[in-house]
Amino acid sequence: MQLAWLETDEAFPPTTEALDEPNGLLAAGADLSVSRLVYAYSLGIFPWFSEGEPILWWTPSPRCVFKQKSFYASKSLKKLARKQRYQVKVNQNFKEVIEYCSRANPKALITDSDGVWITQEMKEAYYQLHLAGFAHSIEVYRDNILCGGLYGVCIGKIFFGESMFSIEANTSKLALYHLHNYLFAQNFSLIDCQISNPHLTSLGAEEIVKSEFEHLLSENLKLGLIPHRFPDNLMITE
Repeated sequence: MQLAWLETDEAFPPTTEALDEPNGLLAAGADLSVSRLVYAYSLGIFPWFSEGEPILWWTPSPRCVFKQKSFYASKSLKKLARKQRYQVKVNQNFKEVIEYCSRANPKALITDSDGVWITQEMKEAYYQLHLAGFAHSIEVYRDNILCGGLYGVCIGKIFFGESMFSIEANTSKLALYHLHNYLFAQNFSLIDCQISNPHLTSLGAEEIVKSEFEHLLSENLKLGLIPHRFPDNLMITE
C-alpha cells in the first residue's frame, strides 16, 4: 500500500489504511495548524517525525491507554503524594515543560524517549495548540522550581499524553498520578499513551485493540471538539 501524501487542506485517509510496518504510519505532509492537530487527535492520529523529515502521521495498533482506576501507584509514590513536598500545577509554564521534554539532557531523567522528535516546529505548533486551550502541561514544583511534569492534548473527555520528564526522581510519575486521579474524577474515558513501553505498563497502562479505541473516540466526538478547562492546582488525592 502506498503512503498517502496530504496537501494542506486535504483530509486524512481512513485509519484502516495505516501500515502494519512501520506500525500505524498513515500519511505524510499537510501542516501542524491548530485545526489540523485537533482534527487529527479526535481521530486518534498524531504527528511524529524527526528533524529533516516530512510531517508523518501515525495511528498504531494496539493502543496503550490508562482506563478508570488502572493507574498503579506504589506505596512509595502514594507516600510521596501525601507528604505534599511537591506542588502539582497546570499550565503555569507550558513552554518550559515542552522544552525539558525535548532535551536529551542527563540532568533530566526523560522517562519515555530521548525527545529528539520534539523539533522546534513541533514546539511552536503545540504552543499554539496550548494557546487555543487544547494542549496542557502538568507541572511538579518544589519551592517554586520546576522539577518534573508532562504535556498532552485534551479533547472532550480524552487526554492524549505526549511526553514527560523528571529532574528529581518520581516527579513525572507524580504528575501522571494526580492527572489520572483528576481526569477520572471528571468522568474522562481514558488517557491515551499511544505506544506501550515498560515504564507505562509498570504504572498500569494496558493495550487495547484499535476497534475498541476508535469506538471510544467516536463516543467522545459526540461531545464536540471542545477544550477542557483545568484548575490551576492539581493536588487531587484518592
